[in-house]
Amino acid sequence: MRTEICRDGAEFGRLGPAWTALYGRCAAATPFQSHAWLHSWWLSYGRPGALRVVLVRRADGTLVAAAPLMRAAGPLPVLTPLGGSLTDFTDVLLDDDCPEAVPALAGALARMARGAVLDLREVRPGAAAERVYELWRGPRRRLADSLCLELPGVPVEQLLERMPSKRAQRARAQLRKLDALGIDEHVVSGPEVPAALERLLELHQLQWKGRGVTAEHTSERFARHLKRAVRSMVESGDARVTEFRLDGAVVCVDLTLMSRWLAGGYLYGADPVLRARKADVAAMLLRHGARGADAGGLATLSLLRGTEPYKHHWRPETVANQRLMLAGAAAAPLLWARAGAVAGRRWVAGQAREREWLGRVLGRLSGRRPTANGGGG
Repeated sequence: MRTEICRDGAEFGRLGPAWTALYGRCAAATPFQSHAWLHSWWLSYGRPGALRVVLVRRADGTLVAAAPLMRAAGPLPVLTPLGGSLTDFTDVLLDDDCPEAVPALAGALARMARGAVLDLREVRPGAAAERVYELWRGPRRRLADSLCLELPGVPVEQLLERMPSKRAQRARAQLRKLDALGIDEHVVSGPEVPAALERLLELHQLQWKGRGVTAEHTSERFARHLKRAVRSMVESGDARVTEFRLDGAVVCVDLTLMSRWLAGGYLYGADPVLRARKADVAAMLLRHGARGADAGGLATLSLLRGTEPYKHHWRPETVANQRLMLAGAAAAPLLWARAGAVAGRRWVAGQAREREWLGRVLGRLSGRRPTANGGGG
C-alpha cells in the first residue's frame, strides 16, 4: 500500500475514472460520495490551498481507499469532508474487496491528524468511516448529528398499510385526486438535464416565495454545481430527474439521488398552481419515489435530513447521522474543546425547541396566540 494527498483541484478532476471504479466497489457509498458530486462541489465551493484528498493505492496503482477532505476556514487546524452543508451523508470510500485498505487509510489519516482534528459530519450508520473510527488509536469522539427519515423501498400501497386507517384513507383520496388531474411524469435524459434543473430551481423559488427559501438554493454557484454534477450522475444512474406535467405545462420537477440500495429525494420545485388545484405534492413525490425504489430493487426510500411533520404521515423510521471527531495526541485539547462546544450548542438548541413547544401548548390552552419568543401574547 502507498498513500498520497491530492492538494490540486485539477488533479482531483483527473481522478474521475479511478474514483468511480472505487465508488462501485464500496457498498456503503451514497451518491454524495460520487466523483461527479464531490468534484463539482469543489469547483463551486472550494477554497484555494484547502484541498486535502487522502488516497490509498495498491502497488499496481489501483485506488482502494479515499477520504475527500479539506482544511476548514479559520485559524484552527481542522479537516472536514468535501460537500459541506449541501451533502446529507459524508463518508470515505473503502474497497470492499481489499480489507487491508482500512488500516492503510486509518494510518494515513492518523498522520494527517497529528496536529489537527478530523471532523466528519453527517456520517450515516453503517458508513465506511465507521470502520476507520473503530481502528483509531488516538483521541476520538462520536456525537449525534442530523436526523433522517427512511421508508422501505416498496410500492406506495404497502406504505399506506403503515399508516392509521383514517390517515391512509385520506392519502388514498389524495392519490386518486392526483390521478384525476391527469398529471404526467417524464423522466429526463442526459441532454435535457440542465434545462430541467433550471426549471426546478425556478419553481423551487416560486413555491417558497414569501416563506423563507434557503438562500443558498437561490445562488448562482449552487445552480452551476447542480447542473454540472447531476447531468453526469443521471448518465451513470446515480440520479434521476423527473418532470411532472399538467395540461402540457411543467408544474413540478424532482431530483432524486440513487445508489445501489437507496433512493433519496434531494430537491424539488412545484408550481403554486398545484396548491390552487388542491394537489398533494408531497404524496405525488412520495409515490413517484416509491415506484422508482421498488422498480430498482432499492431497499431504502430516504427522505434525507429533516423531520418535517408532513414526512411523519407515512410512519418512517428515524435514523440519526453521526459526527465522528478524530485527532492525534497533540490535537487532543482541540478535539475535546470542539466536541464540548458542539454538545453545548445542541443542548441550547434543545432547550429553545422545548420552550417553543411549551409556548405553543400554553397558547392553545389559554386561547392566545404564541409570541415570537414562545410565550403567550
